[in-house]
Amino acid sequence: MCSSNLHLVRKVGDYGFDAFEIPMFDPMLLPVADLRRAFEASVLDCTICAILPPEMNPISPDSGIRRRSRTHLADCVKTAGDLGASVLGGPMFAPIGYLPQHRPRTDEWNWAIETFQCLGDLLDETEVTLSIEPVNRSETFFIRTASDAKKLCDAVAHARVGVTIDTFHANIEEKSIPVALEALGSHLRHLHLSENDRGLLGSGHINFCEILRAAARLQYDGYLILEGFGFSHDEPHAPGALWADERLSPEEFALQGLAYLKALAY
Repeated sequence: MCSSNLHLVRKVGDYGFDAFEIPMFDPMLLPVADLRRAFEASVLDCTICAILPPEMNPISPDSGIRRRSRTHLADCVKTAGDLGASVLGGPMFAPIGYLPQHRPRTDEWNWAIETFQCLGDLLDETEVTLSIEPVNRSETFFIRTASDAKKLCDAVAHARVGVTIDTFHANIEEKSIPVALEALGSHLRHLHLSENDRGLLGSGHINFCEILRAAARLQYDGYLILEGFGFSHDEPHAPGALWADERLSPEEFALQGLAYLKALAY
């Protein structure tokens, strides 16, 4: 998120949201001080979704890359703390598109466990929750399901390491999203609500009513983050610009999605 978009923090707060999730690709590129001031001046809490750059890979067979990746992840946690963010989530076990031609190996699991265990003291210091997000098979071979993520969290065994479930990915990888959520139990720390085509919530085939009921049965008290894409002629290179519905602006996506969720909740 760049300085030119800081006005969105106030705008999203005015829409009636409780939190605003910002993307983090390189923590050094975020205008941290300006963002912190913008959030402090708003009614919003800050959460972060991080994606590893291609050169960072905690499960690489190259020990030098693994070492640099741990440093990068530590920088992400520190930046999240500096921003006052409560949650740092995302598929931080490997870069998107890392697809070696094998199933996950024991050494890769051990490298992932060691990486996240190394962050434990820093997570406590910054009071940030690290929430690992499974993504679908076209984006990773490693952590695809809630079961995979729970296995990793159980092995890391740190109170501030949990799981983000994104319903777009879960729609592909889970037999039942509500069952997958309930199996996570207390490991569920963050929810991305996204339609099966990343479009307007309620316009596709994902059963958000059952998902919210499952979250309620878990007494989930985290945020419900709307994740998807509208289309803006002013941002022809924005994510989703090549396939997002041209009739739906980002603002309409947010406002209509919020209204849809509120209707489900009552």
